Amino acid sequence: MLGHISFGVSDLARSAAFYDAIMQALGLARVFTGEHAVGYGVAGTSEDQLLIAARPGPVRPPSDGFHLAFDAPDRPAVDRFHAAALQAGGTDNGPPGLRPQYGPDYYAAFVIDPDGYHLEAKAMVRKG
Repeated sequence: MLGHISFGVSDLARSAAFYDAIMQALGLARVFTGEHAVGYGVAGTSEDQLLIAARPGPVRPPSDGFHLAFDAPDRPAVDRFHAAALQAGGTDNGPPGLRPQYGPDYYAAFVIDPDGYHLEAKAMVRKG
């Protein structure tokens, strides 16, 4: 549905280190590096699905009602995402675990990046 999403960050080097870590945990990679922006997507491609760009002045993330959820290939990837985010300067906003309020097999973790963006990684067991 979406081609890509982009948002501004206050410190590109700090944010790139953070996103390098969490994207790797999810099996994704940095696919673009520019002077003022970094993009992430499927390794071996040149198409970014997430772009972070340096912005002058303070960055104002959307309200608490907004968050960006990444699909994880499995539950261990959700666990790695959460650990990598905390190691790279993120803040815990919900540890890895089942979220039965979203579905019986919904396994997710929630973090806040160094600029205040709310992020999630989720893995669901799909039957069929």
